[in-house]
Amino acid sequence: MEVEVKLRLPDSQTYKTLTSLLAPFHVRTHNQHNNFFDGSAGELSGRRAVLRIRFYNDQPARKCIICLKAKAVLINGVSRVEEDEEEIDFSIGEECLANPNRLGGLVESCRIMKRVKDEFFGGNDNNGELGLVCLGGFRNLRNVYEWKGLVIEVDETSFEFGTLYEIECESSEPEKAKELIEEFLKENGVGYSDSVASKFAIFRSGKLP
Repeated sequence: MEVEVKLRLPDSQTYKTLTSLLAPFHVRTHNQHNNFFDGSAGELSGRRAVLRIRFYNDQPARKCIICLKAKAVLINGVSRVEEDEEEIDFSIGEECLANPNRLGGLVESCRIMKRVKDEFFGGNDNNGELGLVCLGGFRNLRNVYEWKGLVIEVDETSFEFGTLYEIECESSEPEKAKELIEEFLKENGVGYSDSVASKFAIFRSGKLP
């Protein structure tokens, strides 16, 4: 179970203000490309799940992570979602993006894809073709900071229909983490609000909330 604080920033100027305030605590930046997949008959989405392939285009250490997410709940700026992820070869990820049928061929070598086959397709991979389709995706620039014992991620997410600015912070004590972050934002006059939808939900809706 992934549990994290999610707070939305209202605009690019607020984003710039916050990243400047956090600059002394910056540890890394990720250039992410997120792509999502479902069965042709909605086998995953019908059960509140989605398959994601995320590319980290960070030179020279590029990597690719395949992830199964399910049963996401976002209440009062705290997100809880079942998440299972695994690293795969970057070139294989690219092949799967170009041809989603390639994913069915990974059921023997990839734990995540074996779960997808067993849990959403009744264990039948139809001779290596699960019938998965790519739903599309979006790019995300993520700056990571280590601040007061927390790992804070500040995202600039580029959708075809607009740009979202958001704070995320994974924590086993999300209410305490949220309170600490909110105090910092208020003290520095940084506007924010509780996030009301996940990035994937926003992507599927086709508009910013």
